[in-house]
Amino acid sequence: MTPTEFAVKTLYWFFLYGFIGWGVEVVYAAVKTHKLVNRGFLCGPICPIYGFGMVGLIYSVSLIPMPDSGSMSAVAIFFIGMILTTAIELVGGWALFKIYHIRWWDYSNCKYQLNGRVCLTNTFFFGLGSVLLCHVVNPPIMAWLFRVGPAYTIPVASFISGLYLMDITLSVRSAIQLSNRLDKLHQLRQEVKDHLSQAAAQLQQQYEERLEERTDNFMNGLEDAYDDFMRERKLRLAQLKGSADFFERRLLRSHPGLRPKRGGKLLNLLREKRPSGKKNGGNPPAANAQ
Repeated sequence: MTPTEFAVKTLYWFFLYGFIGWGVEVVYAAVKTHKLVNRGFLCGPICPIYGFGMVGLIYSVSLIPMPDSGSMSAVAIFFIGMILTTAIELVGGWALFKIYHIRWWDYSNCKYQLNGRVCLTNTFFFGLGSVLLCHVVNPPIMAWLFRVGPAYTIPVASFISGLYLMDITLSVRSAIQLSNRLDKLHQLRQEVKDHLSQAAAQLQQQYEERLEERTDNFMNGLEDAYDDFMRERKLRLAQLKGSADFFERRLLRSHPGLRPKRGGKLLNLLREKRPSGKKNGGNPPAANAQ
């Protein structure tokens, strides 16, 4: 076999089985979602992973010594195809994610799966498909290629290869643009989040400052209670301020620089009489803050 014949045969296998794989994906998606969707990475009707898988399987089988019967058993092809195609899907999914930062398929919801890139169900069907294609589909395809001859197969393979290369160029360009767009959207979202976080921090600071002011006003008797909780605290405040005896007050008077571990402002409540300042009408904090 000449290098040209080898290349043509390989291309036909790749395109044919890539097309069959694409058809299986489309039918599966149509049954599941009731919609016709192009499931391939490329625009055209081909899934390269299936093409690579079958080409690799056919050449792997050809390198293994055949038994006396002259053909490899279905069981051997099943396991070889299962392992080889699953490995290609695993590596392909990892490579696409590393390049474009996008998962093009995800089996995370499957019971037996690995990182969402391969699953046991697909692996089993890959093995069955390998047996079917090697024993049923591929022999008549090979016979047809030998019958047609290079005068027709080479021009057709060249034409399809040209379309395939254009499709790859456009699809890779679109995938890069999509990845960049998602990165920019993520960056924009992060910028908005950071801006809102800063605004929230400012509002929180303003609220905390206002909260301290209102708390001090209440403790100094400048603000009436507006609910049962605050009224009960107001009574306790009056009791605490009025129950200090002579000796406590003497300590306060004789030590004007007294600095407690906490609540330094509260010492002034015990030093001074309750002021008779203007009340704010007993409105809740939300109303008074306006």
